[in-house]
Amino acid sequence: MARKKQQDVSVLHGHHVVTGSELRAAFEAAPGADGTTRVRRRALHGIVLVLLVGLIAAAIITALAIINGQLKLPAAAPAEEAASTCPAGTFDYTPNDQVNLNVYNSTSRPGLARSVADEFLARKFVVGAVSNIDAGYRGTAAVISGAAGHAAAFTVQRNLAGSDYFQDSRTDGSVDVILAQDYRALVPPELVDQTPGTLGCPRESRRVADDDKLPVMPSAAPAP
Repeated sequence: MARKKQQDVSVLHGHHVVTGSELRAAFEAAPGADGTTRVRRRALHGIVLVLLVGLIAAAIITALAIINGQLKLPAAAPAEEAASTCPAGTFDYTPNDQVNLNVYNSTSRPGLARSVADEFLARKFVVGAVSNIDAGYRGTAAVISGAAGHAAAFTVQRNLAGSDYFQDSRTDGSVDVILAQDYRALVPPELVDQTPGTLGCPRESRRVADDDKLPVMPSAAPAP
């Protein structure tokens, strides 16, 4: 009877059978791999920490240099001077009938724009628009014109004591009058000073909310 061929126990159906010694060797090698991963992670964390410390130190050094004046940051270019800067020069009193003006009421007093406009008309001023508006101006009255209306605005101010002059970008010689809460009355006609003089611009205590910007003038509503 023929002897059966001895079977290789490490091979089963063509696949290698893992032995106990091989399995133990695999588990013993695993801790070494995990240790290498931990070392790499710790090294990466160390590099990140060093970079963060370096950035914080650089920021502190820069701040101290700025405080001590050793380092100066570039300053922004100064903004152009506001259009409402008080015009220099002396102006002659312009005849009333050569002054075109608009009268606006920014107070809660109904009919104020119409009554003041009528007073200007009685003094021979040429009155155009008469309306109620909301404005950011605080004071007696704002007198507004372009560069071409300096003398006309000066004339209006001589009739409107305590008013503040503002310049805008209009090109004609018209003048706007915005009546505010402190307004009481025009100067009596016989007391109007017609000698040459300068425009009256706002004092610091009477400036509008945004320093020397013009009073805010939204769309006007017709005065009653």
